[in-house]
Amino acid sequence: MILVTLLSFFISLSYETIIFCSFSITITIFSLSFISKYPSTYLVDYTCCKPPNTLRSPSHSFLKHSRLNLSSNLESVDFQMKVLARSGLGEETYLPPAICELPPTPSYEASRKEAELVIFSSLDSLFNKTGLNPLDVDILVVNCSVFSPAPSLTSMILRKYNMRENVKSFNLSGMGCSAGLISVNLAHDLLKTHANSNAIIVTTEIITLFYYTGKDRSMLLPNCLFRMGGASVFLSNKKSFRKQSKYLLLHVVRTHIGSCDEAYNCIHEREDSEGKIGISLSKKLTSIAGQALTANIHAFALQILPTTELLFFLKTLIVKKVFKQKNTKPYIPDFKRAFEHFCLHAGGRGVINEMQKELGLSWEDMEPSRMTLHRFGNTSSSSLWYELSYLEAKGRMKKGDRVWQIALGSGFKCNSAVWKCNMDIKTSSDGPWFDCIDRYPIHVS
Repeated sequence: MILVTLLSFFISLSYETIIFCSFSITITIFSLSFISKYPSTYLVDYTCCKPPNTLRSPSHSFLKHSRLNLSSNLESVDFQMKVLARSGLGEETYLPPAICELPPTPSYEASRKEAELVIFSSLDSLFNKTGLNPLDVDILVVNCSVFSPAPSLTSMILRKYNMRENVKSFNLSGMGCSAGLISVNLAHDLLKTHANSNAIIVTTEIITLFYYTGKDRSMLLPNCLFRMGGASVFLSNKKSFRKQSKYLLLHVVRTHIGSCDEAYNCIHEREDSEGKIGISLSKKLTSIAGQALTANIHAFALQILPTTELLFFLKTLIVKKVFKQKNTKPYIPDFKRAFEHFCLHAGGRGVINEMQKELGLSWEDMEPSRMTLHRFGNTSSSSLWYELSYLEAKGRMKKGDRVWQIALGSGFKCNSAVWKCNMDIKTSSDGPWFDCIDRYPIHVS
């Protein structure tokens, strides 16, 4: 009874009272923010793989492959081309060497070659860019969902760069497109307990083996969306990197709605009726993505929202959940009061549209996601880093700016990370966008 009375009192508060409460809570939080038990995690720098132009896959090339793979089922060819036309992908995305061949020759060995091309090129660039010696790497985290060889991808990297024997290495698989931020979370936790350490994250999806050659339409969809790519990220808790690092990690929040059958099954690796393996995408994927994003916001709100926005958000939530007023219109916080930039998973046009609606964002806010999808396609867990690179290439990242990364993945998971920019970042003379940034943004129907 007392709880209900208190909740009723809170709901009856006027706008002016909420503003006053907001100010008081803000002062308290600001005071407590100076008390930190753990060292800070700095993002020193990162690099994205840019495959050679010979691996570009324009729509006419994709059509040739479809006709070879589905020569006895032209309806499926038409289906794929219609999906591709509406996907938001441009003409310059990349496919692995084995998939670019006519006919395609996917194999385990070809997957290894794709992994070496993507991972080694991004790591070579990172080591050259930062001057980091591979012998100074203390923690190595690699995530790749569907390709998990033995020896592992981390072992492949340790061997290539002759790293120390005591490097703490982790190889994450099966975690889907949200795995990049899971790797950030893992590295962040390790850096809390290992002082003066450097961590390298490699985030990618090796797609050679899951190129589907069957007729199931739900399993043909990934062929139209997923493309080759990857990124390497250098994190450290060393105080010497405080001034020279690009970003400071503020928050990481992970949510999982896999207890729901529809959510669990909406992205599923399975065999079709002919025994061919592929990734099946459910028609309910966009609505599930919206539900996962909402769950993440509920878990994240206390950490990220300005106090005024938080109180209005909680007020609506209490009315709906406690007092069972289901017709109450949900309050969409003004996230632009918390962040200057947004990097939301470039999973496809439908997923991007759903996230834009759930967050109440503008087309300009979604520009990095849409342009990344157009230029590079869905590169899975690494897409967030292509988006951040887009913002840097446009010269938009200024000291003090906060950027919100949101990743969605099978399971179903939604993960968030918030970074604070440590410096005015100058437009780079290299990187994945350097030769095309002047052409963007473009209108994507």
